[in-house]
Amino acid sequence: MPDIQVIMAELGWPLAIALAWLSGEFLHRWTRLPRISVYGVVGFLLAQIFPAALTSGASSTITTLANLAFGLILFEFGYRINLRWLRINPWIAVSGLAESAATFGVVYLIAHLTGMPSLTSLLLASLAMSTSPAGVLRVINEQNSSGQVTERVLHLVAINCVLAVFVFKVVVGFWVFQTSGSLPQAISHSLIELVVSAVMGALMGFMVPALLRRLGALAQDGTVAFALGVVLLVAAAGAFEVSPVLATLTFGLAARHSRVAFSRTERNFGGIGELLTVLLFVFAVSTLEWERVVDGAGLGILLLLARFLVKTASVAVFAKVGGISWRKGVLTGVALAPMSVFVTLLLEQTKYMGIVLVDELAALAAMTLLLEVVGPIITQRALIWANETQIKEER
Repeated sequence: MPDIQVIMAELGWPLAIALAWLSGEFLHRWTRLPRISVYGVVGFLLAQIFPAALTSGASSTITTLANLAFGLILFEFGYRINLRWLRINPWIAVSGLAESAATFGVVYLIAHLTGMPSLTSLLLASLAMSTSPAGVLRVINEQNSSGQVTERVLHLVAINCVLAVFVFKVVVGFWVFQTSGSLPQAISHSLIELVVSAVMGALMGFMVPALLRRLGALAQDGTVAFALGVVLLVAAAGAFEVSPVLATLTFGLAARHSRVAFSRTERNFGGIGELLTVLLFVFAVSTLEWERVVDGAGLGILLLLARFLVKTASVAVFAKVGGISWRKGVLTGVALAPMSVFVTLLLEQTKYMGIVLVDELAALAAMTLLLEVVGPIITQRALIWANETQIKEER
């Protein structure tokens, strides 16, 4: 007789992905909730019921596929960023810098006052600055959203991500310096790593469009070429131990400004992209343990409320000078709620350095779970209230 545990270990991830996808489709049709919120609930429940079936390591196939899925989303996200718009309206960049800095300061202060060590508080604050591009972009695509709030949210999320990665890597660099005593090693895992990541992404962003022009096959082969570029970039980032987040985001940004048309019909990189997205959102909560979530729930909820209020207020303050109404400014800040996928993969990428931070950040586990489920719903409602989706606000 086959061992049931061996069978579950082999079929765990395929069954989890299939169940999450089916649940997401059915509940989205019945309730109109974002599919990715359902993926998170199913993934977390399955991880608690069958923990041995949903295991993953820093170098596992599942982790690699999750990084690839995130890379595809980040490329598409970066492709939608218009640097010219930031030059025309610099208040968008100012509001992004202000709300990121305010979020960092408030979260650090609360965490430190509750007795958390300074370095751990800094790590938590740097992660709280971020907004998940995966969560935001999936909701925008699912709702077919467009308008002032949508575009501002996209650009603010990009600013959040870059700043969060930068600050996180600097803090991790100090962490390495404290444990190893080697300042060059600390620097190599922070500033130099970020520069190399951005350069790799920029080079890929110019090489792939140049190759496509040379082949004369932009219309037929563009999506495949960009997907292969993401695959190579994620693999190279892993090999050189740099940030795939910044590399793939820069790739999309550089490709956009190389004047290459990325067809709207190719959103999410088609069926394979959809499948990898399900895996990504299931993976994001599969590393969480119920005990750790419960232990950090009190502080986690407090930090989430502070993060939500600070981001909303900071963006709203610059609404009028940025060219939108107070109401749309508030809704823009509200839409910045998602955080979980970005945080999960950023933490996973520190494991190759021998740094396991999840145990020290129990509050982060609670924040990750709550925002995996609630974050996309908040973003969806903000876009609907802004009248920028196919589902208009009822009056």
